[in-house]
Amino acid sequence: MNHNSAQGSDSAMQTRAVTAATIGTALEWTDFALYGALAATVLPKLFFPAMDPTSSLLASLATFGVGLAARPLGAVICGSLGDKFGRRNLMLATVSVMGLSSFLMGLLPTYAQIGVWAPILLVLLRIVQGFALGGESTGGQLMAIEHASPDRRGKYSGLLGICSPVSQIVANAVLFGLSASMSAQAFEAWGWRVPFLLSFLLVIVGVYIRLKVHETPAFVEMQRSGNVAKVSNPLRDAVRFHYKPLIRWMLFFCGPAALFYLIVVFSLSYITKTLNVPKQDGFMLLMGANVFAIGGALLGGMLSDRIGRKKALAIGSIATLLISLVYFSVLDTRSFVPMLLIMGLFLGFTQYQSGIQPVAFAEAFPTNVRYSGSALAYTGANLLTGGPMPMVAVWLLSISNGSPWAVVALCASLNLISLIAILWGPETRGIDMNRADSSSRLAGSAGQAPLSSPGAIDSGTRLGNSR
Repeated sequence: MNHNSAQGSDSAMQTRAVTAATIGTALEWTDFALYGALAATVLPKLFFPAMDPTSSLLASLATFGVGLAARPLGAVICGSLGDKFGRRNLMLATVSVMGLSSFLMGLLPTYAQIGVWAPILLVLLRIVQGFALGGESTGGQLMAIEHASPDRRGKYSGLLGICSPVSQIVANAVLFGLSASMSAQAFEAWGWRVPFLLSFLLVIVGVYIRLKVHETPAFVEMQRSGNVAKVSNPLRDAVRFHYKPLIRWMLFFCGPAALFYLIVVFSLSYITKTLNVPKQDGFMLLMGANVFAIGGALLGGMLSDRIGRKKALAIGSIATLLISLVYFSVLDTRSFVPMLLIMGLFLGFTQYQSGIQPVAFAEAFPTNVRYSGSALAYTGANLLTGGPMPMVAVWLLSISNGSPWAVVALCASLNLISLIAILWGPETRGIDMNRADSSSRLAGSAGQAPLSSPGAIDSGTRLGNSR
């Protein structure tokens, strides 16, 4: 009876953990997605009016990239603190900071009101927003993955993967509703502020649901074993002893990160400005594509539980490589249904890989550096290719006289690098993430690697459950 009660309690906590992680992260991503959509449409005119149209668009997209550039700093600081003091408290802090910065963004005066201080303050708030999201993204993933049973980690990972497309749907639905219900002048004057001003709800909901979740079993086991006291510098240990999985997974995620921002940020600008498709249609196309993305994330996560992380990721990477070659040719038809299908398939298979990313990253690192290592790989890829991708795509389009083939070549190259990284390294499905010997047990002699060195993970302490 007690055994059944304990199983029921564990199951309830697993459900609560993945719910808290999914809802909280989706709320934070919604604010980030709102800014991405507005950076491609409204903000250039409001905050960079003195520039020509191409320059103002580049400047606006640069502020989007600044937010992504701040994410590694948030990942490094929050990751180190999370590895030393636990995942739960960090999650409460990041959701509060993210909500406050977004709320203040909704109150921000424009260039016409305070001049050059408007873009300066915009950049500062974007840095704070990116910092919070850098700590949030990996922390939310670990809260769910470390609570999950081994045979459900992929499923929970897929649920986390829906956060981004759900946020895109919500953000674009809000923007579509506002732009459709008011004049263009009213939307530019005050309508764009409404979603940001509602961000106080993010703080209330995010804090409430995360107060209901316990610390993760993996971190509790590390505390019980006494190893948490020996964790002095998780960031240093991650780079020094686990650089192979760190580099591998960073290179892998450079592909999905770049493709994601190409679709949800640059494509909206390309559709509305280059192809002269109405903004409302652009928002509808992105909302439809993100429906595909939700299905893709869930499929990727669940399939990785059955066939392994490497095989499942390779399927998605090959699919995005093939789609990238025809993506812009289909968009150039200006026909709504073909545009919806190609955007849906492209974003769907991109998010299919992102649905596997949380569990693949978590299984690649031991408990004592799991937050730091995962966060560095995730945010490092976004810094290298995710944030710059919209700006680089705009620049390539301008120097190619409107031809998208340079952008296609870049996408294919990044995708090939991603595929190679997937095929390089061990399969990690089934590794026991809660074992004491997966956490940090620093050796007695100075300079000697801890027992959780790369070889320990690569050899794989695997569970014997059949699938």
